[in-house]
Amino acid sequence: MISATSLVAISRALARRVDRLVFAPPVAYVYNPLAYAAALHEAYLVRYGGAAKEVVLLGMNPGPFGMAQTGVPFGDVATVRDFLGLRGEVGCPRRQHPKRRIQGLACPRGEVSGARLWGWVRDDFGSAERFFARFFVGNYCPLVFMEASGRNLTPDKLPAREQGALFSACDEALRATVELLRPRHVVGVGAFAAGRARRALADMGVAVGTILHPSPASPLANRGWAAQARRQLSELGISIPRG
Repeated sequence: MISATSLVAISRALARRVDRLVFAPPVAYVYNPLAYAAALHEAYLVRYGGAAKEVVLLGMNPGPFGMAQTGVPFGDVATVRDFLGLRGEVGCPRRQHPKRRIQGLACPRGEVSGARLWGWVRDDFGSAERFFARFFVGNYCPLVFMEASGRNLTPDKLPAREQGALFSACDEALRATVELLRPRHVVGVGAFAAGRARRALADMGVAVGTILHPSPASPLANRGWAAQARRQLSELGISIPRG
C-alpha cells in the first residue's frame, strides 16, 4: 500500500504552481479544478489511489463538461456519481465564462469522452474497484483554457513561451506520480499525452504507449472506441478482462 495523501500533496503542489501562471490572448479564461473542485478531486485520489498500479492512463487536460465540473479525470457527471460513487462540493473558478458555468455534480450535460472511457471500464471490469486494482487515470495538464467565445483551447495550442512553464510543472507532477504509483506502463489517451509522457519519463524505466482518444471529434473514435482501445492495450502487453 502507498499513502493516497501523497497523491493529494502532489495535486496541491501542482495546483499552486499552475495558479501562478499567466496566459495571454487568445486565452481569456483559465479554470483550475484542482483548486475549486479539490474536495471531489481529492476524494477520487484517496479512494482509488491508495496502492501501486500496473497502468496509468493519462489524458491531456480537463474537458469543460468532465473534469472541469467534477474534478475527476474524464469525469462525466453521471459516471462520477453513479459508477465511481463519489460525492463532494465543487466551488467555482475566480472568473467564469457565462456559457461555461461550473455546476459540479448538478451539471446536466454529459461528457462523451468520459462516458466512453468509463463505460469501457464498467463493461470490461464490472466494477471500479476491480479496475483500480491495476489501473489509475489522470490528466497531464490540470487546467482548462477557453477563448473569449467560450471555445475550448487545448494546451498544445498555447505558444511555446507559455507551454514552457506549464509543461515544466506538469512534467514534475507526472514524474512524482509515477514514482509513487510505480506503474509498468503509462498510456497516453491520445498522441499529445503520450508524447509528453515520453519526454517527462524518459529516464524512469517505464513503458510509454498510446491509445486512441475517445473524443467525438475523432472519426475513428466514433467507430467503436472501446474495441479499438482494447486492441491497442493488448498490443502494448496489457491484458484486459471481459465482464
